[in-house]
Amino acid sequence: MSSAEQTPLSGTEQTPVSGTEQTPRPIRLTAAAAVAGVEALGLVAGGVYMLVNALTGSPGDLTGALTGAVTLLALGLIPLAAARGLWLCRSWSRGPAVITQILALPVAWQMLQANSAMIPAGAVLGVLALTGLVLLVNPATTEALGIRRPGQGTP
Repeated sequence: MSSAEQTPLSGTEQTPVSGTEQTPRPIRLTAAAAVAGVEALGLVAGGVYMLVNALTGSPGDLTGALTGAVTLLALGLIPLAAARGLWLCRSWSRGPAVITQILALPVAWQMLQANSAMIPAGAVLGVLALTGLVLLVNPATTEALGIRRPGQGTP
């Protein structure tokens, strides 16, 4: 028997069974996933609020209220899927996350133009969207997702 067979490996010397090493997720990627998750929760919460209000209240247009509620719920699935993909370091998730941030900017702008309680919500959404965009285009994020920058050669 060789000495390698006689002595067990310590925890730091063991090689992974699958043959692939899991690199730690950069904090920027974690933050981008959190931003997308918060946006998803906001959309889902808005959809649930509209749905409950449509079913229990007396909206002028029940069909319109239900359509708006279902639309918000469906739209909430996009950043939710993107957040999960970012959390799991999946390269496909960056596209839906970036699109969500870009679409959130005009919504935030319209909310800021209102003369109501929507102004603080618009400010929060605008900050989230800009923060999300900055995090998603950061080189550490793109590298962690395995996305090559333009002009970067193949490995």
